[in-house]
This record gives sequence, structure tokens and C-alpha cells, in this order.
Amino acid sequence: MSIQFSEEKLAKVQEIIARYPEGKQKSALIPVLHLAQESFEGWLDVPVMDYVAGLLSLKPIEVYEVATFYTMFNMKPVGKYVLEICVTGPCMLCGSDEIVEHVKTKLGINVGETTADGLFTLKPTECLGACGYAPMMQLGKHYKEHLTKEKVDALLDELRTTAMS
Repeated sequence: MSIQFSEEKLAKVQEIIARYPEGKQKSALIPVLHLAQESFEGWLDVPVMDYVAGLLSLKPIEVYEVATFYTMFNMKPVGKYVLEICVTGPCMLCGSDEIVEHVKTKLGINVGETTADGLFTLKPTECLGACGYAPMMQLGKHYKEHLTKEKVDALLDELRTTAMS
């Protein structure tokens, strides 16, 4: 499989690079990695990161360092729905560890794993900046707040139903 952005996505990459001063294309790395993850099956494997490095005239290691540092980038295939549950102090104090254990039991997976049907990946994440709404998770671009086991069950049922329709 050849790794290459569509013409439309490549134009978007050029637009992103143009936001930054000449010679500072490394500043475009995070938004280009987001675009790459979105474009190439929801995760960043080595050939995709190498492709991004080439587009930005960077050494591959410069891309790997950034991609592996931030939890928002997936280094292996993920499910259709990535359940990113906050596991930092405030959320833990409000029960996020119990929510993680509940999701593990409910879905039959461990942290970092994906369900056999490819629907759900459980991913702990660092602070999502919504401590007043703990415990919480990020699901795509949406926050799910004040989680309880019942709310999680309803959410998983809703997502499963949506995926099947």
C-alpha cells in the first residue's frame, strides 16, 4: 500500500505549513500528525510517520518523538470508538479507576486493547482539563462527564447500536 495523502489532504498540509515562518515547518508537525492519523486508519505506523517526516523535511526521529509523547496519537490500530478515560488525580479521587475497571469487565479487554469486534479501545489518558466534571472521558471530540457505571453502560449500548445501524 502506498502511503500518500489525497490531493485535498495534501493541499491542507500545505495550508498548515504556510501558517508558520519559512524554515519553521516543524511547527506544523502536530496538526499534520492529526491529519495523518485521521487519513490512515486512525493510527500512526512507522511508514506514515516517515511520510510525514518527508513532507516536513524532518528526520523521522523528530516525528516519532512527538507522536509517541502525546496520548492523542495512536501507535497501533484502535477501535471505531476510543474510550479515553482520565486517570489523573482529580478524576481518580472521583472514581475513574472504578470506571476503568468497569469498562474492562464490561468489554472483556484490558487497558490499551481493542474489542474483538473492532468497536472499542480502552485508553487511559492524562488530564483532559475538565476536573470539575470528574470522572470523565473523551470520546472523539466529545467529553462525557460525571461518569457512573450506569452512564458508561448506556453510552456503550448507544455506541454499539449506532455502529450496527
